[in-house]
Amino acid sequence: MKVLPPTVFFFIILHIVALIRGLMIMGTGIDLPTSTSVLIASLILGKSVLVADMLPFINRFPEKPLIWNVTWKTFMYAVVALAVHYLERLYEYWKEAPSIIDANAELWSSMNWPRFFAVQILLITLIFMYCVIAELARVIGGHRLKVMFVGPLPPRNGDISKG
Repeated sequence: MKVLPPTVFFFIILHIVALIRGLMIMGTGIDLPTSTSVLIASLILGKSVLVADMLPFINRFPEKPLIWNVTWKTFMYAVVALAVHYLERLYEYWKEAPSIIDANAELWSSMNWPRFFAVQILLITLIFMYCVIAELARVIGGHRLKVMFVGPLPPRNGDISKG
């Protein structure tokens, strides 16, 4: 059950990223990821987040204000996202190239770097949002966070409920 929240989150955000990439490259003839590949990537990312959260250096600042852990985890996950994003592009070139070195050279010479970094900025922003939500859940509890977002909220003191 612990893998479900990050997997669902990444499934949604990766579809958002795929949609934005599709809009950015519309008419170029470049293939876009399918929902199946997005599902597989979100399952991998969901499991990766759980594994990473078990590493001792991921939760470095549990006693400091939340921004410390949020910033640290965003940085760590963003580095991984950068590597995965680059490797994903490299794989596309490697399918056509005789070697991975040739594929890398071709990638470097033909990559649309502004588009690559635009997607990366989007991913970092979405990862930051995930880290904020995960840290809030860690501090106040997942159940309490769920109640705050989807209800039902407990009545406030002084509120008079009409039956």
